[in-house]
Amino acid sequence: MNPSTPITRTNPRPVPAPGAEPGAEPASGGSPAAGRRALSVLLAVAASAALAAPVATAAPAGKSAPKPPGGASTPIVWGPCKGDPPMPDPGPQAECGTVQVPVDWSKPNGPRTGIAVARQKATDPAKRIGVLMVNPGGPGNSGVESAMYADNPIDGYSTRLRQRFDIVGFDPRGIGRSGSAVCDDAAFAKIPSRPRSAAEWEKVRTLNAQAIQSCRQGTGPLASRMDSNSVVRDMDAIRAALGERKISYLGHSYGTFLGERYSRLFPKNLRTMVLDSAMDPAPSGAEQYLTDTAVTASKSLEKLSSSCAADPSCTAPGLPKGKKLTAVIDELFARADAGTLRKPGPNGPTRAKVTPDELTGLLNGLAGGGYPDQATEQLGALYSGKGEVRFHGDGPVNAAIPLVLCRDSDYRIRDWAEYRAIRERVAAAAPYVRYNDQALSFTLSCQGSPLPVEPRPAQAAGTLPPVLVVNAVHDLPTPLAGARRMAAAIPTATLHEVDTVGHVLYLMPAVKPVIDNHLIHRTR
Repeated sequence: MNPSTPITRTNPRPVPAPGAEPGAEPASGGSPAAGRRALSVLLAVAASAALAAPVATAAPAGKSAPKPPGGASTPIVWGPCKGDPPMPDPGPQAECGTVQVPVDWSKPNGPRTGIAVARQKATDPAKRIGVLMVNPGGPGNSGVESAMYADNPIDGYSTRLRQRFDIVGFDPRGIGRSGSAVCDDAAFAKIPSRPRSAAEWEKVRTLNAQAIQSCRQGTGPLASRMDSNSVVRDMDAIRAALGERKISYLGHSYGTFLGERYSRLFPKNLRTMVLDSAMDPAPSGAEQYLTDTAVTASKSLEKLSSSCAADPSCTAPGLPKGKKLTAVIDELFARADAGTLRKPGPNGPTRAKVTPDELTGLLNGLAGGGYPDQATEQLGALYSGKGEVRFHGDGPVNAAIPLVLCRDSDYRIRDWAEYRAIRERVAAAAPYVRYNDQALSFTLSCQGSPLPVEPRPAQAAGTLPPVLVVNAVHDLPTPLAGARRMAAAIPTATLHEVDTVGHVLYLMPAVKPVIDNHLIHRTR
């Protein structure tokens, strides 16, 4: 951590978020529209906080917006938006349009593709600051929906932000309304989720390559140009098409990666930025990613165990009295390894075995859920064999992971031997989960990819504005260690740590005003 990076902290009293599923594992990426896109803000809090700051002023008028090389500067033709069923159409205040950009930004006069854009204009034009561009994360989630439903009173953006900014969102290239990539789902479904031998490892690599090739065949050249460096150039083309000299930016989860890349390529075009639940901007490789995510999950369970040890009410039928939860987890893993752990039933253990991988999936869900009573209930049922446990199956990864995430960071592993050694070291560092199942699935999807990893761009000339990085202490998809590296990589960043379990924090009452104030007032 850069010792010069300012750090602020919030210590909320966590309570479950309305509408969140108890025990559910957090999804990668997210946005305030958690319910619409099955992305959970895992905890809410009872307290709120506000920071006083001087009122910001809009950018000087009369100066034309800089044009990106090869980008679109033709004004967007706005029209009504249509919701994707079962979502209703948004209100008339939502407007939708398209910006044309090069498929390959190194060939600005070559073939072009359309980027779907939506906005809701500032509700108080006299106090309008400018454009707030938002990205909900993923990769693979719809920024168009974030803007279309920005005024949703439950999971939209605050009245304060909507008064002062035009809320603008976009679907990244190859996603949703922006020329959605066409892939062979059956090819992805054939890929082993957890290779258990050198032969299965090679099968993963071969089938990954075949699945990615199906995307290239079904989509065309765009499938090979969905990397974040290309996406942030699209963002600047949107800025130019809007006629704005500068934008403010709010990115959630994977959207934080886009924000950092934008700040490197276009610092002069950025008014301010908030990165909510921040990714590591330059991970050193697969082992660091797997370790950070697994250790976060394991420590979350350690925290739960310590809290329960001091709370007599933290118990459940089936749990042995006086035994710490971490000791219960150790025993469950020993039984799973021995093949003697059975799925529970209403009257006792069933004949179905629980594998170590199934146990890891369950524990990751409990670690990220923020529901102590649900965690103890599930562990008690599994330990005693009586009750109901909701296991999380391993489905094929979203095609956006190999087409985007694997292009942005180098998660390639040399061979089966190195993979086994990494898994052993990660399990030793995170004994109460052994691995983060989401992170491992993402990492495995990168193996054998025929697409190259795009290098992180050099920092362009220009003064960076104040940047706020916000992260939960116990965030499984985007661990605090990576958020600290993100803040350290941006000289003007302040890191705001929230002592809770969760991912994507904008809807937390203690965090929303912190983010709003930074975006409006550019406080540090």
